[in-house]
Amino acid sequence: MKRAVVLLSGGLDSATALAIARQEGYDCHALSVAYGQRHAAELAAAQRVAQKAGVAAHQVMHVDLDAVGGSALTDPRIGVPEAPSVGIPVTYVPARNTLFLALALGWAEVLEARDIFIGVNAVDYSGYPDCRPEFIAAFEHLTRLATKAGVESGQGFHVHTPLIHLSKADIIRRGHALGVDFGATVSCYQADAEGRACGVCDSCRIRREGFAAAGLPDPTRYRPR
Repeated sequence: MKRAVVLLSGGLDSATALAIARQEGYDCHALSVAYGQRHAAELAAAQRVAQKAGVAAHQVMHVDLDAVGGSALTDPRIGVPEAPSVGIPVTYVPARNTLFLALALGWAEVLEARDIFIGVNAVDYSGYPDCRPEFIAAFEHLTRLATKAGVESGQGFHVHTPLIHLSKADIIRRGHALGVDFGATVSCYQADAEGRACGVCDSCRIRREGFAAAGLPDPTRYRPR
């Protein structure tokens, strides 16, 4: 059975990417990253999603992106916007997906896996530069140069982005068809300790509109405002 490392944040998109990887016959090794995010409830959600999916392994790696700073998702002094942002928003975490993919690449090489799945999306998203196809293509090129496996074989690793050109509604429909329990996921940028969503941040807005457009009930737990 071919192996894959699947980046699993605990959000809606990564849970769907994991379901797609399993449907495609991969032996999935889920990787979550504790990077100092203020919405740490996602990590608990990732554990729930991994258990429900029956992954071969689920590993949580720890890095301190709070030390880098510059993001509302790691620095509580920077407020999370409660209205759509213009340009790249303050919830962008510098180099986050570059780091996540590097960690996934290292684990994949040790597992002798050549496939990595990440749930990035370039349609209904917050405008992050590291969610674009150009970034993924550049990282795939890097895998041929930066790894022992790539140098010795002349072949790199394949970074699968099954959601990258889908609308949020289409992602929800795909996940629903694959049996993803979206009620177990957390997408909010400022979820509370119980995993309840704020309902007003950009991620909550995109998620709520996605369920409405998909014609499916929204299982998100919102905290009282």
